[in-house]
Amino acid sequence: MTSIYEFRAKTIDGREISMRDFEGKVLLIVNTASKCGFTPQYAGLEALHRRYGPKGFAVLGFPCNQFGAQEPGNAAEIADFCKLTYDVDFPMFAKVDVNGDSAHPLFRALKKQAPGLLGMESIKWNFTKFLVDAKGEVQERFAPTTKPEALGSQIETLLAKA
Repeated sequence: MTSIYEFRAKTIDGREISMRDFEGKVLLIVNTASKCGFTPQYAGLEALHRRYGPKGFAVLGFPCNQFGAQEPGNAAEIADFCKLTYDVDFPMFAKVDVNGDSAHPLFRALKKQAPGLLGMESIKWNFTKFLVDAKGEVQERFAPTTKPEALGSQIETLLAKA
């Protein structure tokens, strides 16, 4: 199984970092959008990040404009929206594609390790969530309709194993 630590990504402020920077943490990796019906989930994601962050957990947000063009802004606009509207403090990354030929390699790996319904790898909408253990392996994929608040027990289980 491929560890997510093998990948690199650009932060929302343009710095390229290794996913190895998050080694040993339980992660929730989410493709986000600022103009989506699920956008209020930013509040729940931030609540998880604050609650479990001190215990070795982080949310990683990856803006994506592939679904209904619901993330049209540039990096500065997205960062400002997240901070001003939802006081987002968890790491945000540069806008990426999650499907198709130009999909970010991290999302290719996430989808392969945790396919969706009927084994379909493609992501269907914004706010699809991938729960990753402290070893960098995907444990579960959650649909956009799964609210962040519903993930506490799964996060706690992985933190206990870390």
